[in-house]
Amino acid sequence: MVRPGFLILDKPEGITSHDLIARARKILGTRKIGHAGTLDPMATGLMVLGVESATRLLDYVMAGRKRYLATIKVGVLTVTDDRMGEVIEMCPVDEEMMASAERNLRSMVGVIEQVPSRVSAIKVDGKRSYDRVRDGEEVELKARQVEIFQLEIVARREDEIDIDVTCSPGTYIRAIARDVGGHLIALRRIESQPFTISDCTEIDGSCLLSSSDALSRLMASYSVNESGQREISLGRSIDFDPTQLHRDSSLREDVIAAIGPAGDLIALLKAIDQRLQPVVVLPESRLEAEK
Repeated sequence: MVRPGFLILDKPEGITSHDLIARARKILGTRKIGHAGTLDPMATGLMVLGVESATRLLDYVMAGRKRYLATIKVGVLTVTDDRMGEVIEMCPVDEEMMASAERNLRSMVGVIEQVPSRVSAIKVDGKRSYDRVRDGEEVELKARQVEIFQLEIVARREDEIDIDVTCSPGTYIRAIARDVGGHLIALRRIESQPFTISDCTEIDGSCLLSSSDALSRLMASYSVNESGQREISLGRSIDFDPTQLHRDSSLREDVIAAIGPAGDLIALLKAIDQRLQPVVVLPESRLEAEK
């Protein structure tokens, strides 16, 4: 049986995120695999997969900042806001239009209201937006608040602009391209905190990053003794001992990773009135005698 943990993969162009998960399920021999954020078939780059009990941690892992390298083609709009979609509008591109696109890109840094791409997984009355578009329906999505922490214009050609973007989860890079009068022709995710593209490995059980190592990059950890582990396994809170708290990372301040005597991640905890209350209890919390 494959052990729980995370696979950090570099998705190639031309396959869906679900195709990549299907490959991992076949190679690892388990169906219990989920992802911390999809990539479009056109896109490449970092995808984080949770395996076995680590699937319960994906909501916490996917909340980190994302970083993308992208290329925008100005002057051409498509139905999908990328090169995979049908062209719906074209206009000549001159120096004034390129300068305007650059100004608009720079103005996006900060907290902005962004209308997601219509061809997205957002549900409208219970049905995915991309399914409604494919069925010929007109879809109007509401603007959402996102944050662009950094947007650098890396290079510019006649009608193309290369950008390096760090943003909050839920930001649509395709929508950035659309809002400056163009569409995406290339997209690569190189970071999804706390992971970067240099962490990527092959689909192999030996390449799994343990849940304890992964979560320690994201939040403080807390060493739990056998007595505390037994209480946590029953969903009970334990006393907080500040000497057992280890803060290697502070990307997330709201939860703490509980590490059992064997070094396994056994739960996520929340500090409440000098007590630590389990908010996620993993199967690894059960003591050997109880398994």
